[in-house]
Amino acid sequence: MNTERYQRQIILKGFGMEGQERLTMAKILVIGAGGLGCPALQYLVAAGVGLIGIADHDVVEISNLQRQVLFGSSDLGLLKVEVAAKRLKQLNPEVKIILHPVSIDKQNILEIISHYDFIFDGTDNFESRYLINDACTLLKKPLIFAAVSGFEGQLAVFNVEDESGIKTNYRDLFPVSPATGEIPNCSENGVLGVVPGIIGTMAAGEIIKLIAGIGKPLINKLLHYNLLTQEQYEINISPSDEYKQLDSKADFMNHYKENTSQSYMEINLQQMNELRNHPSTVIIDVRERHEFPQLDSNIYKQIPMAEFAGFASSEIEQQNIILICQHGIRSVAAAETLHQKYGETKNIYSLKGGISKWRRHFLTKQHE
Repeated sequence: MNTERYQRQIILKGFGMEGQERLTMAKILVIGAGGLGCPALQYLVAAGVGLIGIADHDVVEISNLQRQVLFGSSDLGLLKVEVAAKRLKQLNPEVKIILHPVSIDKQNILEIISHYDFIFDGTDNFESRYLINDACTLLKKPLIFAAVSGFEGQLAVFNVEDESGIKTNYRDLFPVSPATGEIPNCSENGVLGVVPGIIGTMAAGEIIKLIAGIGKPLINKLLHYNLLTQEQYEINISPSDEYKQLDSKADFMNHYKENTSQSYMEINLQQMNELRNHPSTVIIDVRERHEFPQLDSNIYKQIPMAEFAGFASSEIEQQNIILICQHGIRSVAAAETLHQKYGETKNIYSLKGGISKWRRHFLTKQHE
């Protein structure tokens, strides 16, 4: 270890060489190399954490660059984990970096996180948050949680005992996961780029505090931050009895068993275009009316989610119903709503990845 690299923090009272050595011995997994993961990774690597794993299966897209500061325009289409590792190695070659270019799911999460001391959840969807939380709780792994939307962010530390021996997890705050598409993520709601930068950096600070044993980490507390007012407040989290604890791997796997009763099909652009030419097909755009790009109303029927419940109460004549939205999240929720009404009597589809994934096609069609 090159102590000169870390000299500014080693001389800190209360941190010292002992704190630096603890960082060097620590193993941290960052799940999600996005707006939250990028700043957290930069400061953890710069601080000299010994080993860092990065889990993300996505590639760099142009819409990432507004907030994901490890990537540049020349990285478009490349795997995020590979680009991030290259940048981070330039920042600090002493840190060992392990890549997990996979989508975290019930089949691999327990194995992957078992090799790390601390887990940072920088994902942007509820399905992943609950999966990561439940796996960390089962394996007793400290979990640093962060989330952002719009101009606001949240931060918490889970699965770590406080001075009274009490520890909580994400389900003590939110016992039940919302339905798919019920609450939009930042891809749907938007986010100012500096917000994940602030929250991700604060998350790195919480991790360093936990490792070095300094300060007062946000154990059993949720910090809420508002950029517009620069106000922040904390909520105390207490253990809840409104959910069932998953006490074994069997419980975990059973809880996350595949839903064999899925009633709609997620399709790609080619499949959508083939169905579009089929008689008795309607394509419904469930985005709000202010969202871009605007689509041809002769092809796409716009029924915003805010109006969808009323629309769903009326009869749809067509046999094939295709739902689309910006990122393929709200369209899934709409598909589930229609299945509750029609069951197996109609063919219900959702465009996977939404307009954003197939943006070039939709933009081209607008200018033909």
